[in-house]
This record gives sequence, structure tokens and C-alpha cells, in this order.
Amino acid sequence: MKVMILAAGRGERMRPLTDTCPKPLLNVGGIPLIAHHLRRLKAAGFNDIVINHAWLGQQIEDTLGSGHTYGVNIRYSAEAEGGLETAGGIATALPLLGHAPFLVINGDVLTDIDFAQALKISKKLQQTGKLAHLWLVNNPVHHPEGDFSLTDQGDIIKRQPENPAFTFSGVGVYHPALFNEIPRYTRAKLAPLLRTAMQTGLVSGEYYDGYWLDVGTVERLQQANQWFAEKIS
Repeated sequence: MKVMILAAGRGERMRPLTDTCPKPLLNVGGIPLIAHHLRRLKAAGFNDIVINHAWLGQQIEDTLGSGHTYGVNIRYSAEAEGGLETAGGIATALPLLGHAPFLVINGDVLTDIDFAQALKISKKLQQTGKLAHLWLVNNPVHHPEGDFSLTDQGDIIKRQPENPAFTFSGVGVYHPALFNEIPRYTRAKLAPLLRTAMQTGLVSGEYYDGYWLDVGTVERLQQANQWFAEKIS
């Protein structure tokens, strides 16, 4: 099973740090943020990784190389400056991802989600015909309104006032068919695709209550470093 790490964002909220360094390469615990994903993916049994990049992308390739240092094989999907948004980036990388469901991880989150679960989820997607499976987390302070809700059957629906809402963690398993209508090298957001699929019950999900942090600001980068220091102490 292949994995894609999304690393094409500009990191505007991290400026000025990201003026000279792409956000996935900012240090957490003495190593690049994205390296935490690579280490955990290797430990979970994943070897083939695709990373997209746009802003200062060559720095990512120069730093991570082929992935040999982390025991994985990395291939890159380069995008023009400004990027292609999430769905556009994934659609552009599909030739590298193959025809089976794949795991996608936002490069700017830090989490203990068990990536190995994606192997079982991939098989289930193929058996049920669903197009996506998302991990949802409690709404963080910076996103109190949440994104989606879960049904008792484990399907994800659009947020509704009468249902408890959760925030999308940025970690999901997707079937390539979800992106069939997105031409390569075209900017496209992921949320509209997911909402359309939800209307016909084609998106499943699960609630995750372990560690998760969107490392999107300088303050949260400091929180990530604090968490890592406490974890290894």
C-alpha cells in the first residue's frame, strides 16, 4: 500500500520561519516535522511514499532524498509555485500512487494515529465500494465549529446542528476513483469531493481521541516541540 504526504503548502501562518524553509522541514524534537511521519510509516510497514511539494520544494528533495535514511522509498510530485490544493495535488500524483486505495497524511500534523490500520481499511474500501475513510478528532480551539459528523453506522455526514461535530485530522485513506473527475495539474479542493461522496454514503470514518496537533502556527510548533520533549523524557 502506498502513502502520500501532503507537503505543498506555503505555510503563511508560520512566517517568517517559512520564508526560507518549507513548513514540513521545520524542526520538531531536532528532526524535520515530516520525518516523524516517515519514521512512523516505516515502523507501520509502509515503504513506498509519495510527497508533493511546491513552495521551496527542492529543499524537501535535497533534505529527504530517496528516503534511504528513513528506510523508505520516496518519489516526488512537484507542483508549480502556489500548489494545486489537496485534491488537485492528489489527482496529479495518481500515476505514482497506483490503482489501489492509498493513505494520505497532511505533512503539517503531528499525531499518534495508528497508520497500520490503513491496510485493513484499504481492503474494506474495495469490498464495500466506498471512496474514502477519514480519521476525525475533537475540535481544537482554533477550529471550534468542526467539519463533519459520524453516524451510528460509521459513515461520515456533513456537519449538522443536531449532531456532534468533529474535525478532520488530515489523515485518510482514499480510493483513486474519488479523483476521477479532477484533471492532473488542476487546482481543486478536497472538501467538495468528500461532501458529494458523503451524500451517497461513500465516506466512512472513525473517531480518534489520542494525540493530534495541527502544527500550523509558530505557537503550535512550540507546543509540538514541548510534546516531543515530554514524550522522550
